Amino acid sequence: MKLNNIQLSLILSAFVSLFSCEGQLDLQPAQSVDQDIALNSDANIKRVLIGAYANMRNEDFWGGRTILYAEMLGANNEIRWEGTFNQPREVYNKSIFTNNTFITNTWLTAYSAINVVNNILDVIDLVDEADRDRVRGEALFIRGAIYFELAKLYGMPYAAGNTDTNLAVPLVLNPTREVTSADQVPRNTVGEVYQQVLEDLETAESLLPESNGFFARNYVASALLSRVYLQMQRFADARDAANRSITVATENGKSLIDDYMSAFNNSADTQEDLFAIQVNPQDPDNSMHLFYSTPDFGGRDGDVTILANHIEQYEEGDERLEQFVERAGEIRTDKWRDQFRNVKVIRLAEMYLTRAEANFRVGTSVGATPLEDINRIRNRVNLPAKSSISLEEILLERKLELAHEGHFIHDTKRTRGEIQDNNNEELQYGFDDPRMVLPVPQREMDANPELVQNPGYGG
Repeated sequence: MKLNNIQLSLILSAFVSLFSCEGQLDLQPAQSVDQDIALNSDANIKRVLIGAYANMRNEDFWGGRTILYAEMLGANNEIRWEGTFNQPREVYNKSIFTNNTFITNTWLTAYSAINVVNNILDVIDLVDEADRDRVRGEALFIRGAIYFELAKLYGMPYAAGNTDTNLAVPLVLNPTREVTSADQVPRNTVGEVYQQVLEDLETAESLLPESNGFFARNYVASALLSRVYLQMQRFADARDAANRSITVATENGKSLIDDYMSAFNNSADTQEDLFAIQVNPQDPDNSMHLFYSTPDFGGRDGDVTILANHIEQYEEGDERLEQFVERAGEIRTDKWRDQFRNVKVIRLAEMYLTRAEANFRVGTSVGATPLEDINRIRNRVNLPAKSSISLEEILLERKLELAHEGHFIHDTKRTRGEIQDNNNEELQYGFDDPRMVLPVPQREMDANPELVQNPGYGG
């Protein structure tokens, strides 16, 4: 039975309520919250899988917050937080309190979804054989995607080295139905978490179909794998994963939209979207719209301003400049302008940029030459084709094409760059500065004595 958008939205909303809400005085570890789930039939398991997607699309995760954190950490004196909410301001100022409620809720939402998919995977044999691979692939995709985001935000970057000793987040791979002291587990290392992410996403790619509505598909898993490999500086693998994603996605009708800004503010997936969070009046949460837009488009007061330091990096005639509009007395980006519009997670343009960079770094031309892929991106925004290309030019093209979508800080970390302080031009944060990592929420530290706090946050 196919669900229409309203039916699906009601199911998503119900599962968000079921799996995300818990009493503020309950101090069990987030990954150990009892999920009283009736997983006793094919139909129930598939309904619960939608619940896992609901947690992923929650505003605390891919519904905007993980992108917001990335933008605030990587502001680089190119954007400014002007809002009254202290939680994003703490991230912007690199001075985060361990009881920051945004940071805490992201952790809780993530581990709630992880426990849901762990429960699904534990009873996967109850799923009808015809759908079993797809359901398992979707569950593994969700778990791999969540652990990747958690590792990037709460752990040191992979490029910092010491992946066998630097801590990321606890790996919980089995379902929790009854809380015991055994559920108080320590943080795993960056290396261990990345290895699990690779295992989950590689298996997911092999199991998922090419067509699956707006849920996970095989080319979405390969696209996410390309991100993981890029963070690990495994460039040949990143190249191949991006190329697989491009090949299958374009065979299934995906392509770059001719007009750059038409790729944004959409109520349904576009031909350029590989994966997007569905937002509509029934499921309206979109933190990026809430904080980036202005009251005339249903947002707040325009909490994020785009500064001249950023705009000056675009070439004259670049159609990407059309996103910058003065509203509420400051310059804004219109990527997140309209209410009830999808949150972009992975666009096809990113895959071309990843393939270009990875091919350049290893001296290959798999799928296309780096110059061909970069000119493909430039042509779309009315810029003249280049006759030659450098790594610096590729990275700049990536920065501008994906600006305000949560990429720059992670690219800065993997390339061992620096971020300028937003209030002191002489202060730079190195890619491995502890202040560029989120703290383990104090709630989790209080609930789980096995956890160790990140450097600089006490505990």
